[in-house]
Amino acid sequence: MLWVALNFPALSLEIFSRAASAPEPLAVFERQSNRSWVLVCNEAASGLGVKPGMPVSAAQALVSNLVVRARDLVAEHESLTGIAAWAGRFTPAVSLQPPDGLLLEVSSCLRLHRGLNNLLKQLRSGLDEMGYAANHACVSTPHAAWLLAQAGTGAVIREQARLEKMIGALPVRLLDQPAETIAGLEMLGAHTVADCLRLPSVGLARRFGRSLLDEVERALGRRPEPREFFVPPPSFERRLELPALVHEAEGLGFAARRLLPELEGYLSLRQAGVLEFELVCHHEDVPDTVVKLGFVQPTRSLARMQLLLRETLANTQLPAAVHTIVLKATRILAQEVKNADLFDAHTEEGDGELLLERLRIRLGRDAVSGISPAADHRPELAWKYCEAGEVVTASPGPQRPLWLLPTPLRCEEDRFVSRSGPERIESGWWDGGDVTRDYYVAQHRNGSRLWVYRDLSNGEWYVHGLFA
Repeated sequence: MLWVALNFPALSLEIFSRAASAPEPLAVFERQSNRSWVLVCNEAASGLGVKPGMPVSAAQALVSNLVVRARDLVAEHESLTGIAAWAGRFTPAVSLQPPDGLLLEVSSCLRLHRGLNNLLKQLRSGLDEMGYAANHACVSTPHAAWLLAQAGTGAVIREQARLEKMIGALPVRLLDQPAETIAGLEMLGAHTVADCLRLPSVGLARRFGRSLLDEVERALGRRPEPREFFVPPPSFERRLELPALVHEAEGLGFAARRLLPELEGYLSLRQAGVLEFELVCHHEDVPDTVVKLGFVQPTRSLARMQLLLRETLANTQLPAAVHTIVLKATRILAQEVKNADLFDAHTEEGDGELLLERLRIRLGRDAVSGISPAADHRPELAWKYCEAGEVVTASPGPQRPLWLLPTPLRCEEDRFVSRSGPERIESGWWDGGDVTRDYYVAQHRNGSRLWVYRDLSNGEWYVHGLFA
């Protein structure tokens, strides 16, 4: 087996900062016993002298425009599950490592992603697009991968001897052990995992408990470590608080692009597509603005969702400034997976559907419709409007022209030559629109093909349609 560990050391900060393209100085603080201190800060704040562990009051005195936010553990967990859903596009075997990590079992999907290096490259690119920074490691056991990711090694190890050497060099402070156990080990001079392994195991277990040895053995692959894999929720909803008020709808595009990759990964994990999603914009004193986006067919294409959302936001007027957005997938349907082309032919599919979706956005949903057959023998009444993109199955019938004239034009019989017919239509007696006609496919003197009829009530000839 091969495990990729992702550690997000700045997750508590990124839930507030990733919605901004140019973040202001920002620090996240923790409070305990009436004392508040800086837990983590961004580069803009650290460049001005703010450091983790500094009292919040001192940080605010140092940087006048510093934005301080209290740590939000609930939002961090929601973000972690959102990343887990996104990671489902790479492998279904995703396991949470709270509060700031994920583990992915990737040995069965390396060929799908064209090798481990390409997979890691896609992971880094996708996380960067969503606004997350992660340390990673890839080894044969999940706990070893997690320890090496926390250490920021970026290691990719498949040899057991090298794995044991790397684990042995790690400081004991990375182990998931109580603070008193770590302090006791350091008092004994055991500052690394290798130092612990040199001590007598019986005495080590008697003094610090069996959990210390168990953890080291799990990391080295000498003890099994069952993992519970992430199961996506039945619906998708992700919330993102904006770092500053946004007054124009187009300004929401950057923040929305942070959330759409999570939706794409969620749909990949569910083997589904979205037919409609909503971007709910929360205002301070007025009702929420709901921006709806629909598709002709279920999709999970990130590029398609981004393009149509950008066009929708360009046509949206906000009644007030927005402080938070929520992305909801309201209609999710199972989607059939198509086999890839053997020769990797990059053929564009669904351009007609994309055109319909863009026309709906620009002209309005009611302004775009399709045409379907209607149960009426009279040609001018044998069609009706339907939903654009709706699949229509028409039973085969006599030959009909693509273009019917709005009003039949009277013509002289000597101007065309009949090629086929007649086809008699007698209908409409029940609604007062009674017709009695003989239709012919004819050819005009200039070579064009016409659909003509003779009105049996008066004997006159009319052109009713043109063939392409």
